[in-house]
Amino acid sequence: MGRPPLEVADLIRAAGQSFLDRNRGWLTAQQRRTLRAIQRCRTAELGGHVDQCTGCGHQAISYNSCRNRHCPKCQTNARRRWLDARRRELLPTPYGHIVFTLPHELAPLALQNKKVVYGLLFQTSAEALLEVARNPRHLGAEIGFFSVLHTWNQKLEHHPHVHCVAPAGGLSADHSRWVHPRRRFFLPAHVLSRVFRGKFTAALKRAFAQGQLGFFGQMKPLALPKNFHALLRAAYRQKWVVYAKRPFGGPDHVLRYLGGYTHRVAVSNHRLVDSRDDQVTFRWRDSAHKNKKRLMTLPVHEFLRRFLLHLLPTGFVRIRHFGFLANRRRRQMLPRCFALLHAVQSPAPDTTSPSPAEFWLCPLCGGPMVILERLQAVPGFIRPPP
Repeated sequence: MGRPPLEVADLIRAAGQSFLDRNRGWLTAQQRRTLRAIQRCRTAELGGHVDQCTGCGHQAISYNSCRNRHCPKCQTNARRRWLDARRRELLPTPYGHIVFTLPHELAPLALQNKKVVYGLLFQTSAEALLEVARNPRHLGAEIGFFSVLHTWNQKLEHHPHVHCVAPAGGLSADHSRWVHPRRRFFLPAHVLSRVFRGKFTAALKRAFAQGQLGFFGQMKPLALPKNFHALLRAAYRQKWVVYAKRPFGGPDHVLRYLGGYTHRVAVSNHRLVDSRDDQVTFRWRDSAHKNKKRLMTLPVHEFLRRFLLHLLPTGFVRIRHFGFLANRRRRQMLPRCFALLHAVQSPAPDTTSPSPAEFWLCPLCGGPMVILERLQAVPGFIRPPP
C-alpha cells in the first residue's frame, strides 16, 4: 500500500498551531507532545540517514520516525514485530473473537479516569471469560487469551471496548487433556454479558469507595455517593454488549486477522479523503448497514479533538495476556497445550541477526541499502527510546 495523499500530520501542520492556541485551557502536556511528534515524524527535524544501494548505487534519504504509539505512521513495524513474536504461540486450533463494550452511560466517566476505568475493563472482562470458561455447563476448561483495548468507533467518538482473541478450547482442570467447545460458539455471549456487567459495576463501586475516581467539570455532582450510585443503577439496567464470533481459521488465518486489531490508532492515514476550507473528510464503516463505507466531514479542530480523546495514559499497556497465555505462565503451559493437540511448537526466532524484512531494500533493483551518512536531528528535540 503506497503513501496516502493526505495524512494526520498534514492536518496538524495546517491547523495544529491554531488548535493549540484555541484549546490551551484543557490540552495536557501529553496531548501537546503527541501532536508535535506526529507533525515531525519522518521529517528532517528528527534527523535520518543517507542510504546507498550496494547493487546499483542508488541513493536515498530516510528520515527517522517519532516512535509515538499514537502516530499513524509508526505502528506498522511495531505490529510486525508483535505478530512475529506471537507466531510461535498460536495453537493449531480455531480461534474465537469476543468483544466487551462499556455502555455509553459510563463513557464520560471513563474519559476522566482512563487509567482506572480502562484497567477495570481489562480486569473484569478477563475474569468473566475465565469464570464462564471454567464452568462445566459451558466449557469446563482453563483458557488462554490476549486482550486489545480500543477506545473509538468509526466516527472517532469515544467508545471503550476490549477485543479478546482466544483458542476455541482449553486445558482440563488437571491439565491432562484439551477440551474442545461443544457448541458452534466458543462461549455464550449472553452469559458473558451478565457476568461482565456484575463484575465491572462491583469493581467500579470499590474504586469509588477507595477514592480512586476523579470528577471534573459537568461531572462534579457524581462525587456525591447518591449521584454516583444512581449512575451505576442506570447503566446496570442497560443491556451490556458482548459480541462473540464463531471460531474461525487456524494460526495463519489468525495472524492475518490480528493485523487489523493490534497496534491500531483511532484513524489511519488511508481513511483520510480530503481537507479543504478547514474541513476534513474521512471514510467510516456503517455497521448498522452491513459495514457500508460512507464519508464524514468534520471541522479540522473537531477532528483533532476527537483524535486526542483516544490517547492512552503514559505507560498504560493496551495489549494484555491472560489465562495460560499470561506472561508468568506462558513458558510452562504452552508446550503442554501443543503436546495435547499433537503439534510441535515452532522454535524461538533467532534474535542474533536481523531478518531480511529489517533491511532497507533498494526500490530500483531490490538490493540491500547501506548507510553512508547520519543526519542530525534539530537541536533540542530528542526522540523517545525504542
